[in-house]
Amino acid sequence: MIGRPVIEIVGGHKTLELPDGQPLPVLSDLTFALPARSSAAIMGASGSGKSTLLRILALFSTLTTGDYRLLGTDPSELGDAARSALRAQQIGYVFQDFRLLANLTAIENVQYALRLGSTLGRSARRQASADILRQVGLGGRLDSKPPQLSGGERQRVAIARALVKGPAIVLADEPTGALDHVTGHAVLGLLLEAVGERGAALVVATHDHEVAAALETTYCLADGRLGTPTVAAS
Repeated sequence: MIGRPVIEIVGGHKTLELPDGQPLPVLSDLTFALPARSSAAIMGASGSGKSTLLRILALFSTLTTGDYRLLGTDPSELGDAARSALRAQQIGYVFQDFRLLANLTAIENVQYALRLGSTLGRSARRQASADILRQVGLGGRLDSKPPQLSGGERQRVAIARALVKGPAIVLADEPTGALDHVTGHAVLGLLLEAVGERGAALVVATHDHEVAAALETTYCLADGRLGTPTVAAS
């Protein structure tokens, strides 16, 4: 992989504080970088720190020590408003449990992502949301609410919401974990299109070896440390 990193962590550590005040190391000595148009899987058992790492990359959390840069910017040097704007404009996040708003339709859920960090007017936001939903195969479900959708359809809405703003990085937390094999394969294909067609960098946290094999590079996270990456066969 070549090119300027979209995301880069050097010497990253994350420590939590237990109720008794004792420190709990979660991530240790992380070094990780990913340029545009590339993909990486983060594998590890439950509790290994995969979700914590994704939350740091998404600016929902911060490193205790170490450096993290997103598009060359150190988010720790930004104020809250600027950091939130950076996340809204440049990061698409696909949650494991979808995180859709049940009282909104599919198109309204996607439009919601454009309310922050977008200069598009209401009509343009609706058009962009309809376009991306059609691209993920939900052109006939624009006005359906999450309870009316299958698990695979809700995941597609979540992916459309993450992609609609054209982010520099897409982060996905166990995106196929609750799906059947066929639907999971289709969802993974949609995420890979974000790399090939939209030029984003993609990071997927997963415990599924088949998912990891579809990405360019795989890192194993164990005891809070990233192992030496393996590169998929071309």
